[in-house]
This record gives sequence, structure tokens and C-alpha cells, in this order.
Amino acid sequence: MMKTRIAVVAVALSFVGAAFCFGAAKTTEPAASPAAAKTAKATAPTKMAAANAHVGTWKANEAKSKVAPGMGKTNTVVYAEKKDKIQVTVDGVDKDGKPTHGVWMGMTDGKTYKVKGNLAWDAMAYKMVDDHTYDITAMKGGKMSWSGRSAVAKDGKSRTLNISGTGADGKKFKEKIVYDKA
Repeated sequence: MMKTRIAVVAVALSFVGAAFCFGAAKTTEPAASPAAAKTAKATAPTKMAAANAHVGTWKANEAKSKVAPGMGKTNTVVYAEKKDKIQVTVDGVDKDGKPTHGVWMGMTDGKTYKVKGNLAWDAMAYKMVDDHTYDITAMKGGKMSWSGRSAVAKDGKSRTLNISGTGADGKKFKEKIVYDKA
């Protein structure tokens, strides 16, 4: 009986000692000077940067998409953040079924940046509308090939790209490509 009481008291004292130590550590830290607090407040961002909903790998969902006849198809699109830029890697097939691959790297400032690869366009401009939406313009030889809007669903599981433009044959087209997050 006495051993039980000693054990209970020892455990209780351990908890009290631990609580005292952790509490004391918080109260013994030096307080920041008013000048340091003012500097920290001035340099702190006013709004937390939202995560880019586009970042990740997207696989085309052909069953939900509406691709214009005679056009190539995009199979996979990968968005990656590279410091202050976005890199977009596109893989698919052209209208003849030959593999296509292209890499665009730029900022979402609406300015045109070159595309490397063998896509039907050689430059693109991305403009951020909100944290889930981009307006995109694709160009070939300085002329607009297509423009559209890429929007990630609020749940982050799908992305829809609605585009319209003029094909290499001079005919106007519209497409809706739905992608699933891989």
C-alpha cells in the first residue's frame, strides 16, 4: 500500500515538474523590443500566398472532353513551380498520331514566352485570373493559334480547358478538354 502511494506521488510530481519546466521556458524567453515587433509587422506579408491549384500532373479524360476533329490531342500536362516562374510540360499526339512534347516556362503576367518542343504553337502567354484560373493564349509565328481558360475545380481533382482558335487549315475550332489530377 505504501509503495503504491509513493509511486502515485512520484508520477504526480513528475507531471507537475514537467508542466513547471515547460511553463517556465515560455516565461523566461526575452521579450521582443517594440522596434523589433514593429519591423516584423512591417515585413510580414499581408496575405498568405495561396498554393497554385494547377501544380501537379493532369491526365486528359477523353470521355469528358470534346476535341475538334482533325486536331491533335494532349494526353498529359504537368505544371511545376520553378522559383518565380511556372513550367508547363505538355505531351500528346498530333493530328497524324505522332508524339508531341513541349515545355513552356514563364510568368503568369500575360506576357508571351517561348515554347520548346514540337507542339502546334511556339509561344504562350498565361495570365492568372484567380488562384484556380488562368487565361491562356497560344501563338505560332507571332499569330494567335488559340486562346482559352484553364480552371481547376474547387476540390482540386479536375481541370477544364476551354479553348477556341484557328487551326493550321484556317478553320475555326472550339474544344473543351477535361483533365483529372494524376
